[in-house]
Amino acid sequence: MMTKNEIIANHLRKFAALTDKDITEGQDLWKPRKINKGDFFNMQSMVCNDLGLVVKGIFRIYYRDPKTETDKNIFFFSENQFVVSFRSFISQNPCWYFIEAMEDAEIVFISHKDLNSLYETNSNWLKFGRLLAELFFGYAQTRAEEFMFFSHEERYLRLLEEHPNIIERIPAYHISSFLGITNPSLSRIRKRLKNSS
Repeated sequence: MMTKNEIIANHLRKFAALTDKDITEGQDLWKPRKINKGDFFNMQSMVCNDLGLVVKGIFRIYYRDPKTETDKNIFFFSENQFVVSFRSFISQNPCWYFIEAMEDAEIVFISHKDLNSLYETNSNWLKFGRLLAELFFGYAQTRAEEFMFFSHEERYLRLLEEHPNIIERIPAYHISSFLGITNPSLSRIRKRLKNSS
């Protein structure tokens, strides 16, 4: 089992090509945290102050409509992905979403304040910040484009590509909510794909 420091170092090297010196500068600012299934990384209407890296577990980002009390799943984050409400994190304004652990989860996280102090003193960490912004811009644009250009089935296949075991890990109605379809429609898609494989 890798230590917290090894997990962070491996991911930062891959993600932003940070050097050992860069990683050492930021290492102590990343803290481990366990989040139980059903607990929250961040709550709607609260500022998202932390950037997390998922070591174990899966999270959903969702919006709860105050009028209908229904949840709409927007993103899932699983192992080796950053978890954050990025707009809230960079603007330090309240978050529009909940971020909930769907399994017992482990993350390592850094605060907005600590990450910004790294940006100010190290140009490679500043590059990390740019890549992070590009990553989350890419997530948001891809999500919007999937609803415009892809069928329900194509969106489902893309979800499986990004989170291969998600079907075994979370209830189907969460997948349906993410895809913007009903549970029976999801069952039909799964059956059709099973028969065609």
